[in-house]
Amino acid sequence: MANNNDNFDHVIVKKPSVGQRMFKYRYFYLMFIPVAIVLLIFYYWPMLGIRYAFSTFKLKQITLRTGPDYSIGLGNFTRLLSSDPFHAAFKNTIVLSFVNLVLAMVCSVAIALLINEIQNAWGKKIVQTVLYLPHFLSWVVAASIFMLILSAGTDATGADTSNTGFINAILLQLGILDKPVDFLTESKAWPTVWYIMNRWKETGWGTIIYLAALSSISPDLYEAAEIDGAGRMKQTWYITIPSIMNTILVVFILNLAKIMNVFESVFVFYNSLVYDVSDVIQTYTYRVGIVGNDYGYSTAIGLFKSVVSLILVSSSDIISKKIRGYGIV
Repeated sequence: MANNNDNFDHVIVKKPSVGQRMFKYRYFYLMFIPVAIVLLIFYYWPMLGIRYAFSTFKLKQITLRTGPDYSIGLGNFTRLLSSDPFHAAFKNTIVLSFVNLVLAMVCSVAIALLINEIQNAWGKKIVQTVLYLPHFLSWVVAASIFMLILSAGTDATGADTSNTGFINAILLQLGILDKPVDFLTESKAWPTVWYIMNRWKETGWGTIIYLAALSSISPDLYEAAEIDGAGRMKQTWYITIPSIMNTILVVFILNLAKIMNVFESVFVFYNSLVYDVSDVIQTYTYRVGIVGNDYGYSTAIGLFKSVVSLILVSSSDIISKKIRGYGIV
C-alpha cells in the first residue's frame, strides 16, 4: 500500500535575471534604441522647459549670463486666471471642440449608415473615395478653398476686387443679400463656417471605423427583422445603431480626451476681427509666446492646458472602464 506521506520531488525553476533576459532579447532592445532616442529628444527633453512657467522669460530682457527670473513664482498662473483674453480663449476652446466633436460623431455615423446602404460595390468605392479625399488636403489648402468660396470681393481696406465668391454671388442673385458679406470677419458667422469646413474635410475619414463596425453585424439579424415585417428604418433604429453603439461611445470618449488640442484648423482660418469667437488656447499661447515674446507666461498657459488634458484623459479612462470594463490608457 502506498504511503500517503511519500515525499515528492519539486522542480524549482529559477527565473532568469534581468541581465539574462536583456541579453536574450538584445536585438529587440537594439531596434528600440532609435525610438528611445527620438522619444527622449522630442518628447521628454522639451518637458524641462516647464520650469519657465514659474519665471519671467523674455528674450529681449535677458542674456545668457542672467537667464530667466524665477522670482515671479506662481505669478504667471495668477495672471492667467485673472486674464479676460485667456478666459475667452478657454471658453472658445471648449465650445468649438465639443460642438465639433458632437457634429463629427453625428455626421460620421449618418454618412456611414448611408454608405452601408449602397449595394453596388463600385459605386460604394467611388463614394468612399470622394469623401476621403478632403482629409488628405492640408488645413492651409482647405482654408484657402473656403476663403475663395466665401470671398466678399473686397480687400482689407474695403476696396472692390471683383473677386466675389460664388456663395455671395448666389445670394446676391437670389436677392437674399443687398451687398456681399465677408463671413470670415463676422463673429456670428465664423463658427458655423469653421464647423462646415471641419466636417467637409474630416467626416469621410471619420466613417472608416463605423463602416468596419457595420460590416461585423450579423446578416441573420436583418433577415429575422425582415421576416417580422420591419422596414429599413426600423432595422437601422433597432439593430444597426444598437450594434455599433459601443463603437460610437469608444470613439467619442477617445476624442473627448483630445478636446483641448485644437490649433491648426483655427490658426489658418481666423483673424483679429473674430478673436472673440475664434481665439483658442493654443492660438492665444502662440500670440503671447511667439509673437509677444512672453515665454514665461505662454509656458504657464501651455502647462495649464496640459493639466486640463490630463484630467480629461483620466476622466475618459474612468468612463471607459465603467462602459467597457477596461480602460483606454
